[in-house]
Amino acid sequence: MVYLGLYALQHRGQESCGIVSSDGKGLIAHRQMGLVADAFKEDVIKRLEGNSAIGHNRYSTTGQSHLKNAQPFVVEYSQGPIAISHNGNLVNGALLREELERSGSIFQSTTDTEVIIHLIATSKGGTLISRIVEALGRVRGAYSLLFLTLDKRRKKSRRFRFCLRDLRVGPDRG
Repeated sequence: MVYLGLYALQHRGQESCGIVSSDGKGLIAHRQMGLVADAFKEDVIKRLEGNSAIGHNRYSTTGQSHLKNAQPFVVEYSQGPIAISHNGNLVNGALLREELERSGSIFQSTTDTEVIIHLIATSKGGTLISRIVEALGRVRGAYSLLFLTLDKRRKKSRRFRFCLRDLRVGPDRG
């Protein structure tokens, strides 16, 4: 389903694409430069098992055109794995990045998305939602975010949306 959505939205970004899925035990990712049809052959789609997934088509607004900037990003932090897809612009992204780097954060990409990840990871909130709310309270701009994570208590994946405009295909169980 996510593959078909990305394929339909390919006109919005042809630089890179990615999908992260979850089988409830872990997050499975595939990101690649180029077009959706080239990146997601049958063998790749079969590997992306599970009943939850998020995807992303990229066109550069910030950051360079490299695989390291392709989304969704998947990271491990103190509360487990989390995947994030982001579209939009953070007008204070460079300032926040500099602040985080001065505090010891090390960045792998050149995108605003990773700033949000670091803000979540350094938040003092006790739950993922409280960490996201605290992090987004610091960013300024217009953006949409989609998260996929594991709910270890229930042995399933969870999906959260934070956005100005929502495009959704299928039921929202999160």
